[in-house]
Amino acid sequence: MPLTKEGPRLILRGLRELMAAGGEPQSRLDQTVDLIATSMEAAVCSVYLRRAHNTLELCASCGLNREAVHKTQLPIGEGLVGDIAAHKRPLNLVRPETHPGYVYRPETGEEKYMSFVGVPILRGGYVLGVLVVQNITQRQFVSEELEALETVAMVLAEMLAAAGDIEATPLRARNAPHEFNGIGLVDGIAIGQVVLHAPRVEVARLISDDSEAELARLERAVYQLRRNVDAMLTTEDVSHAGEHLEVLETYRLFANDSGWLARIQNAIRTGLTADAGVMRVNDDMRARIGNQRDAYLRARLYDFDDLSNRLLRILSGRAALASKTKLPRNAILLARMMGPAELLDYDRRKLRGLVLEEGAAGAHVAIVARALGIALIGNVRGLREIAYDGQHIVMDGAQGVGHVNPASDIVETYAHRAREQARLQKNYARLRHRAAVSRDGVHVRLDMNAGLDVDVERLESSGADNIGLFRTELQFMVSAHLPRLQEQQNFYTQILQKAGARDVVFRTLDIGGDKVLPYLTPHTEDNPAMGWRALRMSLDRQALLRYQLRALLRAAAGKRLSVMFPLVTTRAEFMAARQLLEKERALAQKLGHKIADSIAVGTMLEVPALVWELEHLLPEVDFVSIGTNDLMQFLFAADRGNPRLVGRYDMLSYPALRLLAHVQNLCQAQGTPVSLCGELGELGTKSGGPKLGGGTLEAMVLLGLGFTRFSVPALAVGPIKRMVRSVHLRRLREGVESIMLTPPENLRAAFHQLAQQQGIKL
Repeated sequence: MPLTKEGPRLILRGLRELMAAGGEPQSRLDQTVDLIATSMEAAVCSVYLRRAHNTLELCASCGLNREAVHKTQLPIGEGLVGDIAAHKRPLNLVRPETHPGYVYRPETGEEKYMSFVGVPILRGGYVLGVLVVQNITQRQFVSEELEALETVAMVLAEMLAAAGDIEATPLRARNAPHEFNGIGLVDGIAIGQVVLHAPRVEVARLISDDSEAELARLERAVYQLRRNVDAMLTTEDVSHAGEHLEVLETYRLFANDSGWLARIQNAIRTGLTADAGVMRVNDDMRARIGNQRDAYLRARLYDFDDLSNRLLRILSGRAALASKTKLPRNAILLARMMGPAELLDYDRRKLRGLVLEEGAAGAHVAIVARALGIALIGNVRGLREIAYDGQHIVMDGAQGVGHVNPASDIVETYAHRAREQARLQKNYARLRHRAAVSRDGVHVRLDMNAGLDVDVERLESSGADNIGLFRTELQFMVSAHLPRLQEQQNFYTQILQKAGARDVVFRTLDIGGDKVLPYLTPHTEDNPAMGWRALRMSLDRQALLRYQLRALLRAAAGKRLSVMFPLVTTRAEFMAARQLLEKERALAQKLGHKIADSIAVGTMLEVPALVWELEHLLPEVDFVSIGTNDLMQFLFAADRGNPRLVGRYDMLSYPALRLLAHVQNLCQAQGTPVSLCGELGELGTKSGGPKLGGGTLEAMVLLGLGFTRFSVPALAVGPIKRMVRSVHLRRLREGVESIMLTPPENLRAAFHQLAQQQGIKL
């Protein structure tokens, strides 16, 4: 007989009484299966719980042989129960023995039951077990019964978690030590407390006696959610709303999704509170698409996750995000993914580290984190399901490893390494006013990369000579709107004033591809790194580039202006961009505006094709800056943002070094200054070769190839300067040339050995 409309509510009321009564976990579990079997007029109700080694154990049953309880076990993926757990989806079968996944367990006595329905017991998208109902008669369980079982399974999951009767799951191990591994994106050791960027709201009250009141609560909360999203979309400064416009547009679509809201309302009508209904639907969504390989579907799941969490915060009265609350002294932030504006929303004085479930070295947030000196690890899957606010955490941004709830010896090990890093930084600080001069008297120009105000403030303390790369796009990325001419001019003026007499090389906008500005219409591309971006976009949308060049010319009034164009692929592209600069200069002079006294115009060399046109381009440029990040990416056809390719290719490999040596020789022959700019060694290292912080080994080899100009992150200036001052340049060049003449299989290891032989400090 199908479950009546009141059936789910009666079961939930019975479960609430069981929860309130307390008692031993096994006794409550036995009473639970009895209650469900009676309410559904079923011959069997059983609960299988997840145990160690990914097995499912029959832990309670009404109807199966009692002797089978705690004896029958199934690996996840085996049998009908194992199939439900593996795929996180229900099975509703008539004559279950005919199903191809059926496995016979004689000790249970279940062969006589002709109908079967089972649902996963989920919490936070994690399978805790399986709830099964069986009958002797052959009949299909109706959708209302299946829905009721899924609701009961959700409440059962909370009961089990509260009782601690779950083994081998993250819920049981909340305070247990846990090591995590990812990709080190920004060097640094951080020791502190976990702060979740968008923590999962714990729902205390699950069962309701008044569904109409809960539906009204949901309606008010959804109305508030929609208003919040609309307000963030129309606010003057979206960056301080903590979300990118594109994400918020997606949220607005989902917040108005009638299907999503209908599922929550249906869950509430079964007897759940509004909070539990949201959690129930979100867990179901996780189960349905959480294992999908399709990146788009996974992204939509994360969007629903975030939206559900926002709704839960409104329902619970805790709508504020972590960025708006008081941070602990040593905060280490955990997030799925972040934009640069979201990171800047936090108090940077208290933020020590950042761990992302996604993210690669080229991510925008990595650039900002590097500028702020915040250690960063990316591609750490599932950590937010294990870590909780306030837990102790240590992380190593160089190695990409960390520990939640670490043992005392691990904390001491990291603390010792942090003290050692601090000692090295003090040594580097002593060199900041000393020139980067080799032992045989050759001066090496060491500039730093920048893109934010805070970067320029570190110019003096870093010991850098100049700013060899100022990424102008970061101003556009953290703004809610396209910066107007006066805003751009004021910003560039401020940067030049802070730099004083030092040179600042401004790179024009490198947007497009993966650097999507929230106020520009995004264009979907199969391969954005090689798509419509940087100078290609600027030449097609000339007003954008001309406005920026106009602002730069005016900001540098009475001073020298150094500007370079990104992703130049052909000489014709560079000449077209330079002509726009000349037009802006002529227009400013005609209108009587004060502009830069002198202008140096350079090109970024990031596309291998330009190498073979370089000798014809060099007479037209004042300097060349080799963008190692993109040049290596395109040379090896290896997406530097793809975690699977980290470490596969190496800048210290024969093809890369031959290409760089060729460029250096061309520039030297023409008398054109050439510098190396980027994250030296960003592609990682091959197995068998040591990884060294700051790119010192890479810089040493490039010195050996003849390069004497570098522009690197601020934190790399000290280590590289120390290395330069320990080098006898003539001997180094002889050693590098000798290795390149007969290159061994592992060049990195050979160069490291050369450094040891010559006493070079890496």
